[in-house]
Formats: sequence, C-alpha cells, structure tokens
Amino acid sequence: MDTDLIFRIAGIGLMVSLVNLILTKSGREDAAFLVTLAGLAVVLVSLVRELSELFALIRSAFSF
Repeated sequence: MDTDLIFRIAGIGLMVSLVNLILTKSGREDAAFLVTLAGLAVVLVSLVRELSELFALIRSAFSF
C-alpha cells in the first residue's frame, strides 16, 4: 500500500467534515448525517478493494 490511499482517505475526510460543518450550521443535521455515512461508505469500499488486492498478492506469493 502506498501513500496514495492515505491521502485519498484524508481528502475524503476533509471534504466530508467541511460539508458536515456547513450543513450543521445551516440547520440540516439529517443531511449532514447522511453525508457522513456516504463518506464512511466510500472510505470502506476503497479499503476493502485495497485489502482484497493485498490478500491476492499474499495468496500468489505463497502458492507453489
């Protein structure tokens, strides 16, 4: 895993927190919650994709 994944997660976190702050200040807490859930889902999907690539690499390294 390279640093690209870390920067992608940090960027998503910054964007979600900014949108969450704006929506909370405008009184739309329900939309802010949904944005937070969507950001979490995007991060989890990217992590699952990276973990599956890691497991495939490990599986190919130990297969004879």
